[in-house]
Amino acid sequence: MEVIYHVTTKQEWETALQKGFYEAASLHTEGFIHCSKAEQVAGVLGRYFQGKNDLVKLHIDISKLQNELKFELAPSVNEEFPHVFGTINIDAVIKIELINSK
Repeated sequence: MEVIYHVTTKQEWETALQKGFYEAASLHTEGFIHCSKAEQVAGVLGRYFQGKNDLVKLHIDISKLQNELKFELAPSVNEEFPHVFGTINIDAVIKIELINSK
C-alpha cells in the first residue's frame, strides 16, 4: 500500500467529514490538491505551516483515490510532489494524525 500525505486544519477536516469528501482551496485556484511523500512533510510544515496550530496530517491510500494522482515537479524545491486532481474521497484517508508545527 502506497501512502501520501496532506496537511490541513482540524476544522477543514471536520468540514470534509460533513461534506463526504475533502477539498483544499488549491483545487479551485490551481486545479489540484497538494500532497507530500513521507520525507517531504517536514519541509512542507516548515514552509507553509510555521506557527499554525490545530493541524492534522491525512494519511491517504493512493489505491483508494477516486480522482487522478500525478507526481509533478515543484521547481522551487526541485522535487516531485503528489497532486490529486479532484476531491479526496473520505474512504481513501486511512489515518488522521494530530501534528504540532511548532
